[in-house]
Amino acid sequence: MGYVFVRVWYYTVPESNVGRFLAAYGPEGPWARLFRQARGYEGTELFRGTDRSDRFITVDTWASEADWQQFLAEQADAYTALDVRLEGLADVERALVEGSS
Repeated sequence: MGYVFVRVWYYTVPESNVGRFLAAYGPEGPWARLFRQARGYEGTELFRGTDRSDRFITVDTWASEADWQQFLAEQADAYTALDVRLEGLADVERALVEGSS
């Protein structure tokens, strides 16, 4: 496997928001659609906790950190707007890992 850059986020989501969260943060949601516009984006995976159904992690994979940084530079306004639009779906939202293999 070659070099990859990942961003892993942790969330807790109230039951009332789970459906909307899954739609927004899954591999076909608006985050993934926005990321797909960029060079080097390789995909998003969404995992749900087995011990607690309100816990989730997302893993966004990029070919390199440079591709991620270029995306941010080019799409900063769209990224911020989407983040604001989806604010409040999760009670807790925390970056766990941002790094490369």
